[in-house]
Amino acid sequence: MPKQKLTPAVRNYILRFFTAMTLYALFLIGAVWAFPRYHPAGLLAYLLAILPAIPIMAVIGIVALYVTEEQDEFQRSLLVRALLWGIGLTLAATTAWGFLEVFSLAPHLDLYLVFPLFCVFAGAANGVVRLTYR
Repeated sequence: MPKQKLTPAVRNYILRFFTAMTLYALFLIGAVWAFPRYHPAGLLAYLLAILPAIPIMAVIGIVALYVTEEQDEFQRSLLVRALLWGIGLTLAATTAWGFLEVFSLAPHLDLYLVFPLFCVFAGAANGVVRLTYR
């Protein structure tokens, strides 16, 4: 398999993504560590609880930036198709799970798990979409 050079868009994406994920890990560890020790209350508790979500929101923006910066229309198209499949599968799975919850047939799904579920679906879809062009 020939080695491909990273485009500037891919390099920017990787740098931004790993920066955001590093912040996510630090913020999550900090929140998980601080809550049982200091029992924050009021506005501070809300800010500390939401802090890990901010880098996740940044990742969504980082992916959007990559799509706009990528010059290769084919690569952009593959990513957009994978993201659409990921969104569709996530919506279908969480809707079905929600109905199972309503009828007490499944345990509660915490909402913070929806984004990682989307990432799994989009990642799998990315592999399938790319395989169709081999």
